[in-house]
Amino acid sequence: MKLSVATNFKPDFLDAIKGYPVTELFGKLPSDSIGGGRASFMLSSLTVAQLREHVRSATERGIGFNYLINTACMDNREFTRQGQADLERLLEMVEECGATAVTVSLPFLISIIKKRHPALKVRVGVYARVDSVAKAKFWEELGADCITLESISVNRDFAMLKAIRKAVKLELQLIANSNCLMFCPLSGQHMVNLSHASQKGHASRGFMVDYCALRCSAEKLADPSNYLRSEFIRPEDLDEYVRMGFTSFKILERGAPTSVMAQRVRAYSEGRFDGNLLDLIQPYGYKDTSGVAPGWSENLWKFLRYFFRPGTVNTSELLKLKKLAEKRGLLSAMDWDPVHIDNRKLDGFLAG
Repeated sequence: MKLSVATNFKPDFLDAIKGYPVTELFGKLPSDSIGGGRASFMLSSLTVAQLREHVRSATERGIGFNYLINTACMDNREFTRQGQADLERLLEMVEECGATAVTVSLPFLISIIKKRHPALKVRVGVYARVDSVAKAKFWEELGADCITLESISVNRDFAMLKAIRKAVKLELQLIANSNCLMFCPLSGQHMVNLSHASQKGHASRGFMVDYCALRCSAEKLADPSNYLRSEFIRPEDLDEYVRMGFTSFKILERGAPTSVMAQRVRAYSEGRFDGNLLDLIQPYGYKDTSGVAPGWSENLWKFLRYFFRPGTVNTSELLKLKKLAEKRGLLSAMDWDPVHIDNRKLDGFLAG
């Protein structure tokens, strides 16, 4: 088994995951010309120099780095001279920093990367929505080296997982700890919203109200069974997937504190977790044992930077959004569990 782990680029991160089967880190700059799968306001600030140093340190430990170019939409810029020039500059920077792979979700980008940067492995991201044999074969024929399957559709569909695994020879990867609604009707819009909110030069200038995430939360709170219906894989159940031929697992979340990510890596490496399942799968609401949120002032400044747009949004409503963000643990640490799911009580979960 091997793990591909989201990095927060903090100085203590690599030491925290030492000794576990982590073969690759993945991440990106908060914003670039292409964009990715998380809005800029969700990520800590990061310079190219800091990216380069983090990749170098990972390489010294025998860990590869996967730079995310996994935008769901480029506003058709991928077909223009300027768009391709922007992509080329980004890829040159990525290679210069020492990355070993990139993740894409747009088919048109694969041939460009394979031709101009053959040393880079090309991984297909979940935003490509690969959930069938036909889609997996399509990407394999394009030259992809690995596909991350669409977790909201296939993580619980064992028949489909077996069929895809049998049909293709390339590496297949599963996201282990996501918490989206199964077959989520919001996912398409959410992918595009997040992509544009991380693109330099986009008309939105990074502005985004995460309606999809808020609606998702509302759906779960209205019907808590949606928490259990989501696409997560418990650490205790990884062996079921390994037996089907899946040995590569992706661990989220890029915006999580180091202590949270270390806990997640340990749980999935050891195949056991005693505690609140949401501590492994929820992308917000992190707790800090000291009671003081790390980076709170930075997060508040970030909130104002991205959302205080008098010409774009009604600023009189801004405080309501700030209060909601605080209640969801987006601006400060939480010292309690609004929702608690005892992972031990889910033993035998897959068997029904």
